[in-house]
Amino acid sequence: MIRLHVNIDHVATVRNARGTAYPDPVFAAQLCEQAGADGITCHLREDRRHMRDADVERIRASVSTLLNLEMAATEEMTTIAARLRPDVITLVPERREERTTEGGLDVVGTRPAIERVAEMCTTQGIKLSLFIAVDLAMVEASHALGVEQVELHTGEYCHAAPLRREHELARLATAARCAQGLGLEVAAGHGLNRHNVIEVAALPEIVELNIGHALISDAVFFGLKRAIDGFREAIDRGIGRRPL
Repeated sequence: MIRLHVNIDHVATVRNARGTAYPDPVFAAQLCEQAGADGITCHLREDRRHMRDADVERIRASVSTLLNLEMAATEEMTTIAARLRPDVITLVPERREERTTEGGLDVVGTRPAIERVAEMCTTQGIKLSLFIAVDLAMVEASHALGVEQVELHTGEYCHAAPLRREHELARLATAARCAQGLGLEVAAGHGLNRHNVIEVAALPEIVELNIGHALISDAVFFGLKRAIDGFREAIDRGIGRRPL
C-alpha cells in the first residue's frame, strides 16, 4: 500500500569523506533492492557533495526497480536527466550553503523553470514529482502545472516539539487530502525515522515514502536488510492505524 524508496546519498557521503572507492552507492542500491525496496532515490546536487555523475550513471544502468532522481530545476540537471532518463524526477530546492534540503520548492516563484523540466519529462516519458512544503497554495500550484505527484516535506513534523507534533501532523493530513482530491499522488519524506514514520504512514492518502538518512544510519548498526525490514514494520504499523 505504500512504496518505500530508499535514498542512498549518504552511502556516497561516507565514501567521499575519505576519498576512497568504497562504500559503493551502486552496491548499496543493489542490496536495497534485494532487501525489498520498491525504488532507489538519489540526489545529484550542483556541488556534487555526495552523488557524482558517474554514480548516477551506474545506478541508472543497474537499478531494476525504479530510479527517482532528485535534482534542482536547472538547465544542467535537465540536460543530465534527459540523457539518463530516470523513472521519476523529483524537483527540490537547492542552496549551496544548506546542510540538507531546507523547505519545499517555491512552485509559484520557479514556475518557468519547472515548466521547462516538465516539458522534457513529457517528451522522455518521465514521471515528475515536486517536493513541496505543507502548504495548500503549493499543492494547488503543483496541480496547475499538471505534475503527477507531490512529495510533502515532513521536516516540520519530524522536528517539532512534542506539544506541536499533533498540529504539524494535522497540517500534513490536510495537505495530503487536498492533493489527493486534486488527483495528485501523494508522497512524503524528510526527517522520517522508524518512530515518527508511523503516524505519517497512517495517513490514508500517502502512497510513497522516500527515506534516506535515518535508514542508512540504522544500517550502520544493523545492515541494510534489517534497516529496511525495520522501516517496513513501522510503515505497516502505521497502515494498520488507517481508518477502515
